[in-house]
Amino acid sequence: MYAFISGTLAEINPAYAVIACGGIGFQVHITLNTYSAIKELKECKLFTHQVVREDAHTLYGFFTAEEREIFRHLISVSGIGPNTARMILSSVTTDEVVVAIANEQVAVFQRIKGIGLKSAQRIIIDLKDKIGKGLKMQEISLPRYNTYQQEALSALVLLGFNKVQAGKAVEKAAGKMGPEATVESLIKECLKML
Repeated sequence: MYAFISGTLAEINPAYAVIACGGIGFQVHITLNTYSAIKELKECKLFTHQVVREDAHTLYGFFTAEEREIFRHLISVSGIGPNTARMILSSVTTDEVVVAIANEQVAVFQRIKGIGLKSAQRIIIDLKDKIGKGLKMQEISLPRYNTYQQEALSALVLLGFNKVQAGKAVEKAAGKMGPEATVESLIKECLKML
C-alpha cells in the first residue's frame, strides 16, 4: 500500500494528476478539491489510497490526509465505491461531509449524482459514530481563477458524463454564474444538474 506520492506534477486535469517520481509517472485519480489545491504547483505531495481489483490497480490521491480518511470512511459504506466517494468529495468539502453526517442532513448527499435516499441514509447511519473520531478537519481554501468552459466540459466527460448533456449543463451554469465562475464552481454546479 502506498501512503503518499511526492514528486513533480507532470500532468493535471480535474479528474486525475500524473506525478513524476523516481523516473515513473503515477496516474492518480483526484477530487475537485485536490485539483483546486494543486493545479498551480510544480511539485506536490498526494496522500494515496490504492484500490486493487481483478482488472485494475487504481490510485486515488488527496491533498490532505483528512480528505483521504473521509474517502476511506465513505468506501466502507455498503454500495459506495471509490468513484462514488470521489464524486461526493468533488461535490462537497470534507467539512461539509462531516457536518452533513453529524446533523443527519440527507439532502446534502441526495443532490450528488448516483446517491439516492437509501444510499444517503446508509452513509449517515454507518458513519455517524465513526466520522469525527480522531479527525481534525481543516478548511480547504479554494483559490479563485478565471477558467474556460471547455476545461469544465472536459472534466465532466472524464468523470463519465455524456458530452452533449455535460455541454448543456456547462452553458447553463456559466450563464447563471457569470464571468467570475471558476472551473471548480462550474463543475460543482453542473454536478447538481446532471
